[in-house]
Amino acid sequence: MISTYMRKTLVVALAAWPVMAHAELQRVNFTLDWSVQGVHAWYFLAQERGYFEEEGLDVRIDQGEGSAATVSRIMSGAYDAGFGDMNAVIQNAAERPESAPVMVYQLYNQPPFALLTKADGPIQQLDDIKGAVLGAPAGSASTRLFPAMASAAGIDVDDVEIINIAPNLQEQLLNRDDVDGSLVFTVTSYMNLVAQGHDPEADYRWFPYGDYGVEVYSNGVMVSRAMIEQRPEAVAGLVRAINRAVQEIIDDPHAGIDALMAREGLLNQQAETQRLAFALDNLIISAESRALGIGAVDEERLARSISTIVDLYELAQTPTVDDVYSSEFLPPLTMRMP
Repeated sequence: MISTYMRKTLVVALAAWPVMAHAELQRVNFTLDWSVQGVHAWYFLAQERGYFEEEGLDVRIDQGEGSAATVSRIMSGAYDAGFGDMNAVIQNAAERPESAPVMVYQLYNQPPFALLTKADGPIQQLDDIKGAVLGAPAGSASTRLFPAMASAAGIDVDDVEIINIAPNLQEQLLNRDDVDGSLVFTVTSYMNLVAQGHDPEADYRWFPYGDYGVEVYSNGVMVSRAMIEQRPEAVAGLVRAINRAVQEIIDDPHAGIDALMAREGLLNQQAETQRLAFALDNLIISAESRALGIGAVDEERLARSISTIVDLYELAQTPTVDDVYSSEFLPPLTMRMP
């Protein structure tokens, strides 16, 4: 049976996915942003179904140590590509433009940061954070970007008390009313609440940064400059294979979860299915990605987000859009529509 993805791309598919029979596979060392989770399902589906191999690639996938660490790993030369944070790319492009990686497939179209509060707590709307106590991990992206959200919403950050807390205690301290709200990474906190027996939808209020004027992008597939310069065909093949798997998982999420569980059988299948659904609905599929296709960016928005990151981190240089992102390796728009 032909999937929705295959039906809408059949005309260009044969040209876009060259057969690499009998060719020697090119090794690509690929790092995730964290331990294996539902939001990584496409990489394992592409591996399981042979999409990387069809592109002439032998992709070795390792778990990561954080979205920003993906950038450091690629810059060190240990990895050719990975799934990591656009904002970390911007920071490094400002400081070490010759070695910073380049985003080639922007997956998280919306920023995965939010103010999380209890549904019955004192913060019922954003204006209620004046005088509130918020918990935030020191140095986290959600913490660093909060002033941009507050400014866009017309709130003086001096009216809010922010206390440093460990990332693994964010939800617990909120539930104990030790803080009025917490600045969180949504995909992680959502599933933490599920694991703790709470209903993230009914029991809590979410104030996503993207709904309050913070336009930054987040995680996507990035590659080293060396890979772009020396093996551009491998970059294009990597993106095609991943995009192919992303589209098939949008049509059939369970196929992705099955591939994930085949790699990491001890994961909680139900929880990772929920995590994947949350990411698709809140971070990946948006009005912008429906218009531009998954993997693409609005370059004017990206330019504004670069300025936001430069200001927040007080960077000495302002990278250009071309310094941090390339659309050169994206498959045709018809193959990237969610």
